[in-house]
Formats: sequence, C-alpha cells, structure tokens
Amino acid sequence: MDKSHPLRKKMLVAACFSLVVVIGYVKLGDILTLDYLATQEEGLRDYQQQHPLLIYVLAFVIYVAVTGLSIPGATVLSLLMGWFFGWLPGVVLVSFASTTGATVAFLLSRYLFRTALQDKFGQRYQQFNEALKKEGPFYLFTLRLIPAIPFFVINVVMGLTPLKISTYWWVSQLGMLPATIVYLYAGSSVPTLAELAERGTSGILSFRIIAALALLGVFPFITRYALSKFAQIRQQC
Repeated sequence: MDKSHPLRKKMLVAACFSLVVVIGYVKLGDILTLDYLATQEEGLRDYQQQHPLLIYVLAFVIYVAVTGLSIPGATVLSLLMGWFFGWLPGVVLVSFASTTGATVAFLLSRYLFRTALQDKFGQRYQQFNEALKKEGPFYLFTLRLIPAIPFFVINVVMGLTPLKISTYWWVSQLGMLPATIVYLYAGSSVPTLAELAERGTSGILSFRIIAALALLGVFPFITRYALSKFAQIRQQC
C-alpha cells in the first residue's frame, strides 16, 4: 500500500485551503471594512427589505466562511450583524455561524496535522491526549472566554486533541456566547452604519467592555477553585 498517497492528498487539501484563504482575504479584505460598508448602507437596507430570509442566509454563510477560513474581520462582522439584524436575531445568527466556522477549522486542523504529530511525538503525544481527555472541555471553555486569544489559534490547537466534535461544538458555542452578546449589543446600539464606521471598533467597544470580557476568562478558574474547596470542607465534616 502506498503510504505517500494520504500525504499527497493532505498536501493537496492544504494547498487548496491556502488558496481559498488568499483569495478570500484579497476579495473580502477591502469589503469587510466599516468604511466601505457604510457607503453601501442604503443598498443593504433595501436588499434586506426585498429579501429578508435570503440576506439572513447569506450573512450566515459569509460569517461561517470568515471564521472557518480564519479571514480577519469577524469583529467587524459581529458589530455589523448587530446593527443590521438587531440584537437578538444577530446573536442567534453569529452564535451558530461562529461555532460552525470554528468547527470547520477544527476538523481541518485535525485532518491535516493530527496524524503527523502522533507519528512524530509518539508516547509524549499520547500522554498529552490522556491529560486532555478530562481537562479539555474546561480549558476550551476558558480559552473561549478570553478575547485576547485569537480564535483561529484555539481552533487549530484543539483540532490536535482527542476532544469529541460534539463536545467541541457545545463548549465553543457556550464559551463564545458572552462575547457575542456584547459585540452584538454594541453594534445594535448604533443607529446608522455611517456612525459605526466613524466611531470604529475602538469607539464602540470601550475599555470597560473589553476588560469585562477578559475577566470572564478568570471566572472558570475561580469557580473550579471554590468547588474544590467546598468539596474538601464537605469531606472534613
């Protein structure tokens, strides 16, 4: 059996993925900016009134593509979805679209790199996997709560672990939900896209909001510590 065949197949997939990312970045890099989108505000609203369901589906597909291909612009898109669809419909769309895109990146990372790491590191990689079987969901949830860590890094790294796809999905969706709610609320609070472009992401997302999101990353550790102490006290009683 030719063992080089799976490797060639993976290299082809990796090359195609890289090509799609480059094309997506070139095509969408200038479009996914608040300045450009502000010039299309009237046209976007008109199209939404004429095709409300279609525009919702298109927005979902675009968000999945951006997150799945790790193309910069997810924050801008989140603010845009809040302004365009309103807070609650936007949260539903972004929550499921971001999780879908993250899962695509997760599966691609697992397909391309996991076997190579197993072959290279052997026993050490196996020990790493064993340690993550119990702690993986907790660490994933914690990482998702920290906006300073790029999500595409989390997607790639977690694809190399034995974490189940179903677990990855629900933990990611739950972990990304607080930031999604905040970003969509910030976007929905701006009356016009022109004002959103004028103020920019830094003007919309204040330091207090970013700090609050960062502090959320500490919350799981505090909860875990408190629960362990509570368990110790119960054992002593």
